[in-house]
Amino acid sequence: MKILPAIDLYGAKAVRLYKGDYNEMTVYSDDPVSVAADFVNCGVSEIHLVDLEGAKSGGLDNFDTVSRIVKETKAFCEIGGGIRSMEAIEKYAKLGIGRVILGTAAVSNPVFLEEALKRFGSLIAVGVDIKDGMVAIKGWTEKSEYGALDFCDKLESIGVKTLISTDISRDGAMRGTNRDLYRELAQRYTMNIIASGGVSTISDVSALAKMKIYGAIIGKAYYTGDIDLREAIAAGGVQ
Repeated sequence: MKILPAIDLYGAKAVRLYKGDYNEMTVYSDDPVSVAADFVNCGVSEIHLVDLEGAKSGGLDNFDTVSRIVKETKAFCEIGGGIRSMEAIEKYAKLGIGRVILGTAAVSNPVFLEEALKRFGSLIAVGVDIKDGMVAIKGWTEKSEYGALDFCDKLESIGVKTLISTDISRDGAMRGTNRDLYRELAQRYTMNIIASGGVSTISDVSALAKMKIYGAIIGKAYYTGDIDLREAIAAGGVQ
């Protein structure tokens, strides 16, 4: 299982939110590039990036910082937040991003999602952020009309290869990950499942690895020192 440490970007800084609340933001580093370099030094092969400003605005607010991370670390990076046009996907593709995560756009504009899949194939992943069993959008500030599993069924049927699923109630809360949710997703779908939200102990990592899912995103637990990345990589298995 892949270990994907996360950098959430706001104002060109590495931050974390508590349960997706922009009013409960903690700044962990003024230098996200050095944070990414530390990830690579620890042996990770993939990095998860989120443009939190872009998730709300629909723009590429932290593109310059993302560009520096990609170019200076040469790591495989996936990016989400505010990607709602073919032009935005193309810009990230040219930068050398390994995966582009569609969230709000995948929910609100299914035609756009299918066109993106046809044009960019496996470069496209979909982020399904779950709040009270429903898919949340616009930086987790609104609930859509879709139930989480119904929406995931649709994604698999149209050929999505990678699904990043976040249980918002666990994100940044250090309460452990929602193992029942990821077990169900792993058993139900052939898509590559990446678990996000609440991965706060090595026990969480080991449990997810046993489910044979593709990857686990580690956010706040890295910044607080609750998870050592080298230990997480060992618990996750092959990178």
